[in-house]
Amino acid sequence: MPDAVVIGAGPNGLVAANLLVDAGWSVEVLEAQEEPGGAVRSDRGVHPDYVSDLFSAFYPLAAASPVLAGLDLAAEGLRWSHAPRVLAHPLPDGRCAVLERRLEDTCAGLERFAEGDGPSWAALHRTWGRLEPDLLRALFTPFPPIRAGLRLAARLRGPEGLRLARSLALPVRRLGEEEFAGAGGRLLLAGNALHADLAPEAAGSGGFGWLMSMLGQSHGFPVPVGGAGALTAALVNRLRRRGGVLRCGQRVTSVVIRGDTAVGVGTAGGETVEARRAVLADTSAPALYRELVGEQHLPSRLVRDLERFQWDFATFKVDWALTGPVPWEAQGAIGAGTVHLADGVDGLTRFAAQIASDRVPDEPFVLFGQMTTADPGRSPAGTESAWAYTHVPQHVTSDAGPDGITGRWDRREQEAMADRVEHQVERLAPGFRSLIAARRVLAPPTLQAMNANLHGGAVNNGTTALHQQTVFRPTPGTGRPETPVKHLYLASAAAHPGGGVHGAPGANAARAALRPRALRSPLHRAQRM
Repeated sequence: MPDAVVIGAGPNGLVAANLLVDAGWSVEVLEAQEEPGGAVRSDRGVHPDYVSDLFSAFYPLAAASPVLAGLDLAAEGLRWSHAPRVLAHPLPDGRCAVLERRLEDTCAGLERFAEGDGPSWAALHRTWGRLEPDLLRALFTPFPPIRAGLRLAARLRGPEGLRLARSLALPVRRLGEEEFAGAGGRLLLAGNALHADLAPEAAGSGGFGWLMSMLGQSHGFPVPVGGAGALTAALVNRLRRRGGVLRCGQRVTSVVIRGDTAVGVGTAGGETVEARRAVLADTSAPALYRELVGEQHLPSRLVRDLERFQWDFATFKVDWALTGPVPWEAQGAIGAGTVHLADGVDGLTRFAAQIASDRVPDEPFVLFGQMTTADPGRSPAGTESAWAYTHVPQHVTSDAGPDGITGRWDRREQEAMADRVEHQVERLAPGFRSLIAARRVLAPPTLQAMNANLHGGAVNNGTTALHQQTVFRPTPGTGRPETPVKHLYLASAAAHPGGGVHGAPGANAARAALRPRALRSPLHRAQRM
């Protein structure tokens, strides 16, 4: 019997398991899929000569994460690679906002959009440099982040701190308007905000856009050499080398509860795996509470709050094997690992408004990844392994485009949406479609089938909006990994601090499980109130 059972071998589950074995616990990880990794996996399914990342691809949060740094995954063979440029946002008129590797180059490019915008970007980066260590510690520790929070408060005391807090609470459209005279800086902030489900007019989207932009400026958007699966392989190798057990193809169907305490799990194969000390769940919050635990074991308040739980946008993804580099008209997009495609901030607003009204966007905002540009070994020399994703509503009521997409996502609808995405690329890179040797379409139901945590293709395990963050994540009053069931911990992106590959939810859950019993019991009781 292991000390702990971890449900799910995504990055958070694997981080949690690694920290537990480091503390001397015996750990067994059960994964429903036939391979580990969750949304951090790669394959050669598009073309045998091309490595494609199935889900996530670029990892600025991983590069900055003190959690992953503490695991020393380089010792397990993990190496990172960078594209020559971090990110680009080309426009139909030929201009291109570029987040360069060097701060001076980013500033020079923004200065060409409007005088003074280069110094404005540099000022945002100086603020980041002053706050980064304590801010990241605050983000990646359990809520409330007392020590890091006190250090941040000391740095931000006085009028300047209040002004910064105001700026980070702004919608990203307003933040961009206040900081930049030209379109370039505004585009970089707003496009990065839409890496989550935050419209340009959403409160707090300015803070998220600033965070992602500054991470890109200071750490880049790196990729694991050889594919996203290399990050998972490093976590798995480390776990096994320290005595942890990973079993794939083992779908957990229940948490075994005796009294009010989790004592193990049951699997679809009829096996019961007991745990001496803890069960940690790298699952969505609705799946954990409704399917694995059952409402009879939960306080009525939590059951009611789950009715208000909000998923983030659904995701639609296309992978390509290209016979040559993407023929971007804007030179700034050449050499960029990530390319944002939308006709300005207004185009981003229009896109987000269509999703908010449950309509499939007719001109989708496209996040485009040039993986061979970022990691030359992903495909043969002179070719490109590429992908793009966009967002669609969780529940489709109509199609803003001409194809009559209903959200059934049958073959016809998948092909129509993939063509729509390709059209957005073709507008800014004429001849792109002639380079396609093979493509793969991953619609929302496909993504969910490949990883149950991606409900309807939701990649962040719940909305990033302010009403479902910190103490409100996943429901009000449940901002910590403890659950109402003793010895059961939520270890997924459904818990604070949320989505992204950084390992913090798994680390927080592991630390909570390791906390002395005298401290754990009051926290579990608080969750039941």
